[in-house]
Amino acid sequence: MMLTALGLMSGTSLDGVDVALIETDGRQIKAFGPTGYRPYTDGERSLLRQALTEAVHLSQRDARPGILRQAEQAVTTAHAEAVASFTAQHRISPQEIDIVGFHGQTVLHRPERRLTVQIGDALALARAIHIPVMHDFRAADVDAGGQGAPLVPVYHRALAQSLNREGPIVVVNIGGVSNITYIDGTDTLIACDTGPGNALLDDFMFRQMHQPYDTAGKFAALGKPDEAWIAQALRLPFFALPPPKSLDRNDFVSLKLGAVAPADGAATLTAFTAATTARGWPLLP
Repeated sequence: MMLTALGLMSGTSLDGVDVALIETDGRQIKAFGPTGYRPYTDGERSLLRQALTEAVHLSQRDARPGILRQAEQAVTTAHAEAVASFTAQHRISPQEIDIVGFHGQTVLHRPERRLTVQIGDALALARAIHIPVMHDFRAADVDAGGQGAPLVPVYHRALAQSLNREGPIVVVNIGGVSNITYIDGTDTLIACDTGPGNALLDDFMFRQMHQPYDTAGKFAALGKPDEAWIAQALRLPFFALPPPKSLDRNDFVSLKLGAVAPADGAATLTAFTAATTARGWPLLP
């Protein structure tokens, strides 16, 4: 059975909603359709930053105290607008789409407590876009003792198989948090987070320069990384742990750069992301 599926993703970099259409039988990608993007506004991004701070205190994944309820409404509206804009731009009717995959916005990820929280009202989204919505992809995996990202490695393997190349292949994804997938044929599939992606750098740019991110890396390119700071940070126990392992977006906020020139700070955090990603290699076969 062939399905036309529309995927919606808003990652931990808090930049916006990505939209992608594919045709699939559930095992292989038969065709790629168009893609789209709906950026978060400055106000929405500020609201999500507040939600990340408040979510630290959550003990139940369906609780939405305080600002979290407002943030969930904003996330749902942004996704509905992303779908409406995408279908209008590409002249696709809702009846042509069989299913929408709605990840929601992660505000807390604590698999060691068997807790992961993604905000977004799937029922409200389905009513707004008039298409069936699948959601809540992480909870069952975390509840079973997993790390809460069961679909990404399987999708990466489907992509790798379409290349018709000999393995092994490693897929690197640098979002707010960086992760890798190791694929070797149909039997070996290993995936884990490797460390911070752009989250530390984005937060630094927001505090120091009042910018949401370092566009094209131009600011970091003006600075010099602090290799001693990076070497010290790499001693954190997480980096030596074998897969599977995963991170919350805010797991490294305690790392302080101290009094550094802004360009040097940006360069250091950019180099730190590269170094932590490289640290994942010795943990693979």
